[in-house]
Amino acid sequence: MAKVNRNYRKLPGSYLFSTIGKKVREYSEAHPEAEIIRLGIGDVTQPLAPKIITALHAAADEMGRAESFRGYAPDLGYSFLRETIANKDYQERGCSISADEIFVSDGAKCDCGNIQEIFGIENKVAVCDPVYPVYVDSNVMAGRTGDYDPDTGRFRDVIYLPCTEDNGFTPGLPWEVPDLIYLCFPNNPTGAVMTRAKLQQWVDYANDHGSVILYDAAYEAYISEEGIPHSIYECEGAENCAIEFRSFSKTAGFTGLRLGFTVVPKKLAVEGEALHPMWARRHGTKYNGAPYIVQRAGEAVYSEEGQSQIRQQIAYYMENARIISEGLKKAGYQVSGGVNAPYIWLRTPDGLTSWEFFDQLLARAHVVGTPGSGFGPGGEHYFRLTAFGTRESTLEAMERIQNL
Repeated sequence: MAKVNRNYRKLPGSYLFSTIGKKVREYSEAHPEAEIIRLGIGDVTQPLAPKIITALHAAADEMGRAESFRGYAPDLGYSFLRETIANKDYQERGCSISADEIFVSDGAKCDCGNIQEIFGIENKVAVCDPVYPVYVDSNVMAGRTGDYDPDTGRFRDVIYLPCTEDNGFTPGLPWEVPDLIYLCFPNNPTGAVMTRAKLQQWVDYANDHGSVILYDAAYEAYISEEGIPHSIYECEGAENCAIEFRSFSKTAGFTGLRLGFTVVPKKLAVEGEALHPMWARRHGTKYNGAPYIVQRAGEAVYSEEGQSQIRQQIAYYMENARIISEGLKKAGYQVSGGVNAPYIWLRTPDGLTSWEFFDQLLARAHVVGTPGSGFGPGGEHYFRLTAFGTRESTLEAMERIQNL
């Protein structure tokens, strides 16, 4: 008789953003007159940059001619894109990452969830608290986390690294040595960043203890301050202990196209076994490659014209972040983030839980955000808003919140 994966039963409720979507749909059905502003899920609203559209059209035209038609993409990505990424994102920043260490995919979310497959079930996992849910949930599904404790909101065998106002929402080194360490900076959900000196401490720690850092750099394009690393490979020795994930979704508005990549250095080994060929084997077995036209669009992102255009889009979203941050502060909220990341992290007023505040904001202002507790117990009494709305909806949302 067939058996189910019982680890799925350990997951509390639905995926965070599915729950939010369900609550908003139910409210909309009950209140069809309400004009809801969505600043919860981090989906972009600006159209693709003209240079990217041109590349998409040109690649689509190629697919319509026999002499330039492309079938299955190389499972690790086309060389034209991998070489461009290696040069522009790494080598120009002084990082010794080569094109054959880059694995093109359909997004960082998938890779962050799938990477755990190349590690043994007995590995101990450490995550920031609060944290992007995929890191924990994918390890729950694999059976690596132990049971869920509803009283604490934590899984028994996960090491939680507190990210609080007192430590600037950046974790200190763990008291128990983990095997796998998930770090995301600029951070989702708090918008916090880690200095190069502090990230170097984590790299040194991982090398000293034989740990592997799984570094999500999906929001690196939003960094505006000096001294903040765009890649973990800016730190000495990171090629020996770190895997990095990148995304085109927020950088260039590819949420509807789907494109990302993962970097697995050839120097990185666990128990004397290189992880690069293992990830290549997994990638080649379970993935058929990102579409040719999308990879050509990704290549266009790195052109001089493409860079100029996406910088303008990022500036647009970061102006939204400024509007949200200043608007919330004017309304008396305690706010952080929104400087090097498109997320604003605020403390809920009057001791409200994050879901109570979600319900209140939806009912009274018709504004949707993300409850902090959905990112882990450390997110309780906090709330996340995104800067990815239109300028008009962002201004309107702040006016509504200020009038509560």
